[in-house]
Amino acid sequence: MKKANLFTWLILPLTIAGAGILTGCENDLKDLQKISAAEVNKPVTSYTNVDVIYSDSAKVKAHMTAPLMMDYDSVKQPYTEMPKGVKVIFYGPDLNETGTITAKYAVYHKQEKNIVLRNNVVGTNVKGETFTSDELIWDQNSKQVTSNTLVHVRMADGTALDGSSFSSDEGLNHWKFGNAHGDINVKSQDIPKQ
Repeated sequence: MKKANLFTWLILPLTIAGAGILTGCENDLKDLQKISAAEVNKPVTSYTNVDVIYSDSAKVKAHMTAPLMMDYDSVKQPYTEMPKGVKVIFYGPDLNETGTITAKYAVYHKQEKNIVLRNNVVGTNVKGETFTSDELIWDQNSKQVTSNTLVHVRMADGTALDGSSFSSDEGLNHWKFGNAHGDINVKSQDIPKQ
């Protein structure tokens, strides 16, 4: 009976404790893997009050500012995030401002060389036209601004149009809509007399 008592009081608790330790190690390994995966997705560097000039052949093409910029270079497809908003000013060959775009969030995809602007995106051009959307994409390779989401434009004369797709030059001056509809203001002298 003493052997059974010794087993019950000494060996059994040690066996249970050992199993608990092994289980604890397994959970710790899983936690460590989760932490490691989260560390990979952390920005490598972050910058505040960012001011960037884009140029082509020594000519200024755009000026971008952002309160916060975070680089994610250790991921498969590196990107830069601007979680607190961004403003881009576009310039023509004479260095006159041709258009602006602001957004509350943006992400720059380094390999594709495009900036996806999201959340309260507002663009303006020198003609006084204002564009609003949930998303605009500035492709630096094609020098185009596009969208496959609803874009609304209000022109200086009060004309208002909506389009389900949108494309334009960088200054937002030569644009076109897909599936456009809206209210167009027409001056009486523009209406042909019958």
